[in-house]
Amino acid sequence: MIVSKFVFITGGVVSSLGKGLTSASIGLLLRSRGLKIRMLKLDPYINVDPGTMNPFQHGEVFVTDDGAETDLDLGHYERFTCRPMTQASNITTGRIYSDVIERERRGEYLGGTVQVIPHITNAIKDAIRALEKPGVDVILVELGGTIGDIEGLPFVEAFRQFNLERPHGDVMFIHLTLIPYLRASGEIKTKPTQHSVQKLREIGIQPDMIICRTETFITAEHRAKIALFCNVHKDQVIQEEDVANSIYEVPLMLMNQGVDMSVCRYLHIDPADADLTDWKAMLDRVLRPEKTVEIAVVGKYTSLTDSYKSVYEALAHGGIEHRIKVTFRKVEAEDIEEEGAEAILSGVSGVLVPGGFGRRGTEGKMAAIRWARENKIPFLGLCYGLQCAVIEYARHVCAEPEAISGEWFDEEGEGDLSKAYVALMDSQQNVTAKGGTMRLGAYDCKLKPGTKAYEIYGSEMVQERHRHRYEVNPEKVETLEKNGLTISGVHPEKGLVELIELKDHPFFIATQAHPEFKSRPVKAHPLFAAFIKTATEESEKRAQ
Repeated sequence: MIVSKFVFITGGVVSSLGKGLTSASIGLLLRSRGLKIRMLKLDPYINVDPGTMNPFQHGEVFVTDDGAETDLDLGHYERFTCRPMTQASNITTGRIYSDVIERERRGEYLGGTVQVIPHITNAIKDAIRALEKPGVDVILVELGGTIGDIEGLPFVEAFRQFNLERPHGDVMFIHLTLIPYLRASGEIKTKPTQHSVQKLREIGIQPDMIICRTETFITAEHRAKIALFCNVHKDQVIQEEDVANSIYEVPLMLMNQGVDMSVCRYLHIDPADADLTDWKAMLDRVLRPEKTVEIAVVGKYTSLTDSYKSVYEALAHGGIEHRIKVTFRKVEAEDIEEEGAEAILSGVSGVLVPGGFGRRGTEGKMAAIRWARENKIPFLGLCYGLQCAVIEYARHVCAEPEAISGEWFDEEGEGDLSKAYVALMDSQQNVTAKGGTMRLGAYDCKLKPGTKAYEIYGSEMVQERHRHRYEVNPEKVETLEKNGLTISGVHPEKGLVELIELKDHPFFIATQAHPEFKSRPVKAHPLFAAFIKTATEESEKRAQ
């Protein structure tokens, strides 16, 4: 018999409180005590998944090994728990309704009236129960949005029903809420938290623990007040204060207040002693760096940090590996188009061009890549960053000034398609339309012995996650190689270009994949670790 325990994590007062970080931190603490966990993010928006959503609104799209386009919180889950997420780890309102409507069209409801209760709430509960497997001790379920949002009501109702259907002690509710600090009067206000919990209780859910997000210390008096008005024990009012240095301090902050043991006691679990040796060693490297390096991230969504969340984290991990603090110069590619690469990038130790879609900002990205290539500044390109690097090389080294991406031609009819160094591979995708043509999820890559990529990975066969539609045109590979570009990694079956590099450069590597999704604070992805190490060393050489 499968018997898993469940922890439901909701948020109140405002959004963007850090529910994902808190959920991931609790997941890490439970895993450190020998428990097997699974995690689920429920998103109330009607989109089926975030794959088509604007990064300015939603942030990055995190991709799993099995090809799911998911919420960025799954990145936090993976980075903290070191456990891969799957298609089942992110469910949206759109996906729930889509499934229910399909079932209705197939006649599975036998002509009955399909309603939010019980059909939608049953589908939500089915999605939650789908994570229940033999050996899974605790399933953490995070609800996006804020309590009181109309779109979140079916999920909260499903939680209420789920709790009613399970034996006592199988389900715990944690509510994360904001405690505002009014600087003008120097006061902490608990009233918003009281109202948020009141909303939950109106629906029929009593939180068992309240975690208070705050920028200042909460006194025992404030905790007692929250406990009294929110009907929780005083020792279950937890402070989650803004951390001074790193988000990776949050798990220890929660552990020091007994959060993990409180969860285990409530769920009647007898855990092992916590082992956070690796995590604490990593934090020591974070808090005591020996060097600093500045990296320019040249993209088209840099005004919103969450748009490239995993990229920034992976760069930080590369620094953590070598006790190097990484600072970022967030550069809008279109600014380079207007002001020039030298004016904007001068002084940085490395340049990274991340993934993206569409023509906007491409000329600025290629200008940044050319500047890094010609000035021997370490460069790392990810996904679209590789495609831009290939086109830049074709234009300025291979004497193909009209080189383009087929994506630009398909979007705007711009350029000569015969000059496409990046193209949509119909033979690869076995389709002619764009819909459903992306390579999503984990794909193998065979590395060429003797290359820098081979040296960095230390293996001939590796696997990375992908999220792209266009590929380096195989018909142009010979021209690129004749002019000095090294194809250091290919898909072993289809021969598609996966990695490129330059021999006569300290570090010039680009990958068609998204290696940032597999980087962890306790174990940096080798590409990022090597990039940061080289960028730091080259910067020191230039300074001498």
